[in-house]
Amino acid sequence: MTNPQFTGGAIDLGALADRNDEAQGGFEPFITVTEANVEKDIFERSMQIPVVLLIGTPRSPDSESLKAQFEKLAAGQRAFLVGYLDADATPQVAQAMGVRVLPTVVALAGGRPVANFEGNQPTDELEQWVGALVSQVGPQLQGLADDTTPAEDTEDPRLDRATEALNAGDFDAATAVYDEILADDPTNADVKQAKATVAVLKRVQGQGEPEVGVEKLLWLADKEFVAGQPEAAFDRLLEHVKAEPRAKERLLELLTLLEPGDPRVIAARTRLASALF
Repeated sequence: MTNPQFTGGAIDLGALADRNDEAQGGFEPFITVTEANVEKDIFERSMQIPVVLLIGTPRSPDSESLKAQFEKLAAGQRAFLVGYLDADATPQVAQAMGVRVLPTVVALAGGRPVANFEGNQPTDELEQWVGALVSQVGPQLQGLADDTTPAEDTEDPRLDRATEALNAGDFDAATAVYDEILADDPTNADVKQAKATVAVLKRVQGQGEPEVGVEKLLWLADKEFVAGQPEAAFDRLLEHVKAEPRAKERLLELLTLLEPGDPRVIAARTRLASALF
């Protein structure tokens, strides 16, 4: 097994269940992944806690072995989630993830892949791998919400001001409103996405096409994205992510403007992970 990029320590997975005295509530630590739930239960959940996605097939003894091992590791804890995807039953998602070998395991955090490996592994190595994922990546995420706290579904009235500014073409005023909201609610994902979208629009409309260099690359990617051609923008940036850090930064920014479960986002994040690691 290749050491993941986040390895730098491990924790006692058994202690996770021992420390979890609260009820499991609506959280299931091991789930079956389908095309219908991959966005919500895998990519959106990875914004809260690390997610281990096992892509396998019942035809493979190694897949079945990994599935049983991960189900046992996940039981009774809330620090990470394991999703099992049957590549035979849901080939579209497996293909979007760029899977070439079954079984393949992909760790996700913050909506994107952070590590992966292929084939079966001994239980002790799986425990160390998952332990490193939880200890190193878990603290960087939001964590699970308190299942006993009712969710509030109220819209901030300041958003009306942002909409008025956008309708008037005043991108700076809209951004200022979003910054005001984020100062009070730093984890508001919808407002973060809206602010990032405004930044792209402002870049495209605020300047002409640069003549050469990385500025031209970034501008063309923005223009393609705004024109409804995100795949072209992703392809353009992916060609340069190794040599140009700003291409990677711009790609990650644009990826946040689409839903995490969008097949185009999944494919681009998988290609990015392969290019970098």
